[in-house]
Parts: sequence; structure tokens; C-alpha cells
Amino acid sequence: MTPRPDNETILPTESERLFLYAFFKRLRDAGRTFLLQSDILDLIAGAEEAIDGDLDASSPLRKVLATSMNAAFNDPWLVVETRPAIGRWCCGRFHLDQLSYETITTSELMRFREALIDGPDAQAELAIEYDGAAFLNDVPLMKDRRHIGRGVEYLNRTLANRLFTDPDKRLSTLHDFLRLHHHKDRQLMLSQRIETPGEMRDAVDEARVLLADIPADTPWAAIRNSLTALGLLAGWGDTAGRVLETLDLLSEVIDAPSPSVIEDFLSRVPMIFSVAIFSPHGFFGQSNVLGLPDTGGQVVYILDQVRALEKEMRERLRIQGIDSDPEIVVVTRLIPDAGNTGCDIPEESIQGTRNARILRVPFTRPNGEVLPQWISRFQVWPYLERFAFNSVKIILAELGERPDLVVGNYSDGNLVATLVAEHLEVTQCNIAHALEKTKYLFSDLYWRQNEDQYHFSAHFTADLLAMNSADFIITSTYQEIAGSETSVGQYESYSAYTMPGLYRVTKGIDIYDPKFNIVSPGADEDVYFPHTEKDRRIGDLADDIERLLHGDFPGAVSHFDDREKPIIFLMSRLDQVKNVTGFVEWFGRDPRLRELANVFIIGGCTALEESDDEEERREIEHLHRLIHGHGLHGHLRWVPKQSDKIFNGELYRTIADRRGIFVQPAQFEAFGLTVIEAMTSGLPTFATIHGGPLEIIEDGVSGFHIDSNHGEAAAKRMVEFFERCQREPGHWTEISRGGIDRVEARYTWRLYASRLMTLSRVYGFWKFVSHLERSGARAYDRLFYSSVYRPIVERMG
Repeated sequence: MTPRPDNETILPTESERLFLYAFFKRLRDAGRTFLLQSDILDLIAGAEEAIDGDLDASSPLRKVLATSMNAAFNDPWLVVETRPAIGRWCCGRFHLDQLSYETITTSELMRFREALIDGPDAQAELAIEYDGAAFLNDVPLMKDRRHIGRGVEYLNRTLANRLFTDPDKRLSTLHDFLRLHHHKDRQLMLSQRIETPGEMRDAVDEARVLLADIPADTPWAAIRNSLTALGLLAGWGDTAGRVLETLDLLSEVIDAPSPSVIEDFLSRVPMIFSVAIFSPHGFFGQSNVLGLPDTGGQVVYILDQVRALEKEMRERLRIQGIDSDPEIVVVTRLIPDAGNTGCDIPEESIQGTRNARILRVPFTRPNGEVLPQWISRFQVWPYLERFAFNSVKIILAELGERPDLVVGNYSDGNLVATLVAEHLEVTQCNIAHALEKTKYLFSDLYWRQNEDQYHFSAHFTADLLAMNSADFIITSTYQEIAGSETSVGQYESYSAYTMPGLYRVTKGIDIYDPKFNIVSPGADEDVYFPHTEKDRRIGDLADDIERLLHGDFPGAVSHFDDREKPIIFLMSRLDQVKNVTGFVEWFGRDPRLRELANVFIIGGCTALEESDDEEERREIEHLHRLIHGHGLHGHLRWVPKQSDKIFNGELYRTIADRRGIFVQPAQFEAFGLTVIEAMTSGLPTFATIHGGPLEIIEDGVSGFHIDSNHGEAAAKRMVEFFERCQREPGHWTEISRGGIDRVEARYTWRLYASRLMTLSRVYGFWKFVSHLERSGARAYDRLFYSSVYRPIVERMG
């Protein structure tokens, strides 16, 4: 949030006065206290209609209203939060009687909102206020929104110019950095005989001359003695050619560093041997877990991530000339009452890896008692601090030393990663997957009303602390960080907010901070592949899939009268945000779509008594009502969740064989792994514009965008698609191929793992070189943790 330093008053022109009269009249008639951007735009349209013409778009006051993302109204004041550009915010207020406008500070805006919630007498002039602005002074913030999500590129360019201008200092810094590297008490890169920066330069020059006459494929063992005599140890490469390439890159960094050369060199430095990944909530297991409460895409994401990371780490160590197995541990919660999920097993090898494993640590109460049963992700907060420090003991015992990188997942895992990384003094990466704050309307203002169920007080505070503590943050899409011209990004929503009676944030997250990087995941390529690759298909599953679609399957609801119709396929958890019931409503109301296709749903439980999750139970009841109310028996089939991803991969392909489509109708989707899975299988995909799928899909080329707020239009797009496919059979194949090509070019785990390893090295280097350890900010966050977060969770019990 960037309020103007001094209040500025703008008085309306005559034409603006007429417009504001009409606008404010409609505002008073609406009787709303808090307004969204859509509400404000509707009022603008109504006002312009009343004055019989649009107000000049260049009007300053119209611009203020049109760029307001939200507003608070208490007659005669309308206080607005404007967003003239992505990540750029300003606060102001209109006086409805005087028709004046003035800018105000973020704190003033917060106080106004708080008074509307708690009453004017409850305002706290000395409310707890989180303001991290001072700690961004030394951070090289970006200025161009096009750089958002490309933080490491900006960091390399900016810090190279800022810190590497002095050749002697540059050489000294590189010498100190390369002397750091070791693994399990084995020194790497530079031996102790190289004591000064000048000696390092001389050794590099001599080694380059020596290697110039040696065949490139000569193994490290054959040149070890010669290079060791110069003070160069293992880690430069596994062959003479690769060692020479690394030395050449170092020489370029010493003489004339460019951002790309710095990154290329650092990507070759052996810095990451072990990784600890945290994901505490839900049922984290490898079988019989998908679709259980709080258990879905994140589990798939992490397991696929681990497989890809282990391959990448092993390959990098090999070409660096180091004979060592990488180690990855996924630290999650041990649940004694875990049923048949395996989540009661303390240690478990991860399938498809050589050496990665799951470590499970129980939640414990203050007296040491183990919590036996699953609890919702909204209730885990009182257990996380003990979980973090119990995890540290187990990780150190398992690895024999501290990990080189810790990765948090979701809000709870990111908080744990923060505590662990600070305790062990290692590089920290955070991955949100989804941030709850943007899912629930005005969830910060009305946090008290939701506290018993969602505990937003702890949740949002943990998010704030973890975001600011992370060395770097990975997001799957630009949308997660910065939204779009008309929508606020998930991270951007943490720039300023208030939780009345608890605390206010005047400067929380700055999305121009170079810690943000877009690194998109993929789908398991051994499981999800195009339906046209017949030689890879699993024929043995055909009968089981036929039974799932048409036969006597346990828990199945309804059937298809006409089995020849193409299938509209949905697969997700049953919760309100996923919007499965919303789609069924669209389908039920569109007779033409019902003529053209059947709907097949995999999701949650189909019987109310089988679910213990409150939100899922509401969705189950709603879905049954819709099926009955719209007479969808014979047009729709619904089966319980299916956790076997190999089976699901073949199911995608089977529905593609029958010229079906995949639909992801969520109200919001942070990324959308099922979208990737469907597209790479060759299923034309229709997915929400709210979130990641907007970036994944090129509309009309590799799939189609739909708006969950406009169900009739979404259904119409599907009708148009099926009708065109009837007229032009090649159209289905064209969109199918477009989806496959899109995924192969942008969304694979190979690309993901390579980028994550490079980011870890680059951020580790700049953390060593510069002041990006953000020690002042960390001290500030520790104080906020102790004085605000810890009392919140203590009150939870």
C-alpha cells in the first residue's frame, strides 16, 4: 500500500458533480456498508445512465471510482481503496454532501473500516500495527509489473550492478563463497591451500590452460591429481570438458559478470545435497488418501515434485563430479487413527525414488500427549510450533546434518518451514498452493464471525509471517501473485488489511519484491500422457473403467440412458470453491447441453453418512437435490473419489477416446493440476478464469476459459463446442492437440525441478553476498510472532 505522503483534495468539475450526485444517490439507495469492485462498477453504470451519457474516461474522480477494488460506506463518507495499476494502491475518501475527494493514509482507511465493524467507540488509536515498509529499504524492489514473478532474473541483474562493480571486491566475494562448500565433512571446490582471492584467480587460469589440451571426455578421476595440486577439489565437473566450462564461467564472472553468466555459474555449484519439505495437514500418504478431507492436489504435487527433484539433484551431482546420493525428506503429520491410509507409519519410502522418504511426526499437546485423530487444516495452529521443533530433531537424526533447503507447502507448512529455517539457518522456499484469505468474502473484516470454524486470526497471521520470512517464494502462475487488471492477486491481498480488534497491516507484502518466482508444476509423465499413444495404454483397466462409467459400482449415483453421447468429465473435492454443484446447476438448466452430452463426476463421498467434513456434507446434500430437482437421472453419473492415479490417468484417456471434454468450474483455482492432467491426456478442457487456468489455457487454442460467475455463458460455450465438433470432426482433434502441445512446452516436472534447483543456488548466493538475509525484518517478525501469533493459538487451546 503506497498512500500519498500528504493529503490531496480534488474538487469536482461541473460534469463530475452531476455524475457524483447520481452515483451517491444510488449508493445511498443500495444501503451497503462494504462494496466490491463489481458493486462500484454497477453504480458507475447506473449513474452514467441517469445523466444520459458516459462521463469522460479521463475524469480524475471517475478514475478513482473505476479503479477502486473495494469501498466502505458510512454516510456521508465513502472510503475507497484504489488500484490504479497492479500492485500500486492508494486510499481516499469522498464526502457525499460536499462532493469532495481527498487522499488518506492506509491507517486512516483501516480505522474507518474498524469503526464500521466494532462501532466508533471501539476504535483503538494505538492498535497493534504491522508495518514492514522500513525493512524493504535495502531490498531491490522491481518497478515494472512485467518483472513480477521473475524475481531471480531481476535480482541477478540488479545486484550484479550494485555489488559487483568493484573487481577486487567481486573476486574476494567469490573466493569466500566458494570456500564455504563441503558435504559430510568433505571440502569441495577450493582446498585450504588457496588462501587468498589472488591465489584462486591464478589457480583458475592455470587450470584452464591445463585443460585446454585434454580431451573433453576425460573423466575427473584422470585429472583429479593435477587439479588438486592447484587447489581445485571435486565439484567443478565430472569430465575435463565440464570442468573447463565451469572454470570459464567463473572467469567471466570475475572479469565481466552478466546476469545470465552469474546464474549459469551458480547453477553448477554443488550447494544442494538434501532437502526437507513440510506439509503437515490432511492425510499425507501414497494410497487411499486422495479425496479425504484436506487431501488432494497438494499431496500429488509434492510426491511428483520429490520424484522430479531427486532425478534433477542426482543428475546435477553426477555432472558436478560428486559421488553422493541426494536426500529428500517430506515431513508431515503422523496420525495414529489413520485407517488404511498408512499415515500412522513413522517412516515410508516414496515410490518411484531411490532415497526419498516420508517422515511422520505426531501433533502433541503441551503435556506431550499425542493427538490421535485427524483435524481440519483450520484447527492445526496450536500444534505447529511443537511439531516444528520435534521435526528438527528427527530431520537432524535422519540426515546426519541440517538440510541445505527447506520447502514449506500451504499456510501451515510455510509457518513450520519458517521456524525450522530460522532455527537451522538454512535457505527457505515457500509454496502457497492456495491462500484462504481471497476465498472468503471480507474474511479479514469479519474474522470473528468465522473464528470458531476457520480460525482466520491464526491463519492470516501465519501467512503474513511466513511470506515475509521466506528467502524465495514459488508460485504456479502470475495470477497467484498479482492477479490481473481487474482482480487482486492472492499475495497482493496481504499488502494491507485489518482484522478489527486484533491488528492492522499497513505494509505487509510487496509483490514487487524479487523473492517471487513463477515455477509451474506438471503432471506425472509416466501416468498422464496423450490418449493417442496406444502402445503406452493400460488395456487391463478397460473392464474396470467400463464398470465405473456404466456398471454396478459401489456408491455410484445414477446412470446414462444414452451411452453414445460424449462425456463431460469433472473430478475434484466436493467443497464450495470447487463449484461442482454450480456446474450441475448450469447443466440442469440447459436442455441443449443435456441433449449433446452426459456428465460424469468423480468427487468426495456420494452418501452423507460417509463424510465427516461439514462443508463436504453440505455439498453432498446440494448435489443430490440438484440431480433430483432437474431430473438428471439418465444424464449424469456420480461416483465417489478415486485415489488410484494410474487408473485415473487411463480414465482421462478413455473419455478422450470417446470425444469428451474436461470441465474445471471452480470459483477460484490457484493452479489446477487436474487441468494439466486432462490437457496432457488430450481431453479438450474448459476451466475457470479465476486463477491459474487463465494462464494455463490459451482460449480457443489449447482449451477454453469459462467464468464461474456466468454459468449460462459457460454452458453455451460447451454447446457451441459440441455442435462445431459435429459439423467439423477435426475441431475436437485440433483443441486436443493444442492442449497437449501447451503442456509439453510449459508445464513439465523436468522444467520445474531444474528451475527450483537453480533458484535455490542463486538465492543462497545472494543471501551470502548481500543483506538479503533481512535480519531486521526477521527480528520484527519474531516479535510479532511472540506478541500476536502465539497468544492467538494459545486461546485456541
